[in-house]
Amino acid sequence: MPNGFMKMPQSMGDDLPILAVTDEGLGNTSWMLGLGDDVVVVDPERDPSPYQLAAEQLGGRIVLAAETHLHADFITGSRELAAAGAAVAASAEGEITWPHRTLSDGDEIDFGRWKLQVLATPGHTPEHIAFLFLDGGRPRAVFTGGSLMVGAVARTDLIDPDDTEALTRALWHSINHHLLTLPDDVAVLPTHGAGSFCAAAGGRRRWTTIGHERSSNPLLGVDDEDDFVRQVIAGFGSYPPYFSRLREVNRLGPHVYLNLPGLAALDAGRANELLAGGATVVDVRPVRDYAAEHVPGSLANTLRPQFASWLGWLVEDPSRPLVFVTDHHTDRRELVRQCLNIGYEHLAGEITVDAWVAAGMPTGSSPLLRAGELEGHQVLDIRQTTEFEAGHVPDATHIELGALPQRPAGISDGPVVAMCGHGERAATAASVLENTGRPGVAIFHGGPADWATTTNRPLEHS
Repeated sequence: MPNGFMKMPQSMGDDLPILAVTDEGLGNTSWMLGLGDDVVVVDPERDPSPYQLAAEQLGGRIVLAAETHLHADFITGSRELAAAGAAVAASAEGEITWPHRTLSDGDEIDFGRWKLQVLATPGHTPEHIAFLFLDGGRPRAVFTGGSLMVGAVARTDLIDPDDTEALTRALWHSINHHLLTLPDDVAVLPTHGAGSFCAAAGGRRRWTTIGHERSSNPLLGVDDEDDFVRQVIAGFGSYPPYFSRLREVNRLGPHVYLNLPGLAALDAGRANELLAGGATVVDVRPVRDYAAEHVPGSLANTLRPQFASWLGWLVEDPSRPLVFVTDHHTDRRELVRQCLNIGYEHLAGEITVDAWVAAGMPTGSSPLLRAGELEGHQVLDIRQTTEFEAGHVPDATHIELGALPQRPAGISDGPVVAMCGHGERAATAASVLENTGRPGVAIFHGGPADWATTTNRPLEHS
């Protein structure tokens, strides 16, 4: 499971009772705060088990789930924790319709010696708040959610294009008038981080301090509000379309599972019925296995930490049943966790290619190429723009993976090979193009760095 515990480094103080539960795939961190027998979780994801295990490490029980904002990139886990006995606290401005304590700027949640003080920090979202952890009245840490992050700030363009400038200006004021008034030694513990589409560019670290950000964060060194707005907006890239609907799911309240469901085993006949009825088949096996033989019409999306992001990007209708092509190595619990975490709940079941073939069903295949086999092929680099600009094969055509379902111009009618960083997204691209009527797209085994090493030729930068 990509979620894991991270004890806070000693430089934050051995007495700071905090654990991090990280989701590397979505680039997010939920923070666990141990206050004697009471444990607080800030911005939990949907599966409650990592937080329950972390609470045991902290020697307490979860009494509060604290939400910094309505999340666009994952389904909140606060309802799951509430079903197990925790209270929930969230911004009054979010207008959440399910039971919770509403919070406004200046409110305090009292734990005796310890307090959580609410700081209104709109910008990433209109209702955004941060939680300042006070230990005997001393500010020790601030849970900044999607406002101030490590070397970056969060996006302000996820609500509505017409609101982006106003939210960016609100973020400027939140950072300068609230967060940067805190002492330099206060730990900054953001939810969004490296790998999150909610974040602008930043570092790989999960936490920082007010002083470090004050001295090193390039956006905090911008003295003029108008310049800040221009620089923040200029740094935005693309993001998955499911972001546009999860805020409302979280506001209205997601379904509560208590335990993750399993996957039903399907025979070929039932799987074929589901596909004929409009289900989407998702092949979660490794690239090599997909390339060798796959169910026609399937979306190749290897199960890995980034699986959910690309599922949500390329399967836009969450109401369509999902049929998964698996093998004996598939971590089914992780597969279900990632689907539910972004609101894909119609999990019809799983089938193996062997079962499909044994029933006499047709299969497809995709060529898998290496560096010395690209001659005569159009190289289609489907990585994000920032990745492409950092280094790509000469003369490669750049179209982001998320744009391929719209059948963009620029793809040759001749031999094409899809390329990404390692091969997983390239396989996805080949499957998307096959499903839009462009069969025969090859998959590059590796990425630009492998090509450069093998051919001893430099990459281009743009």
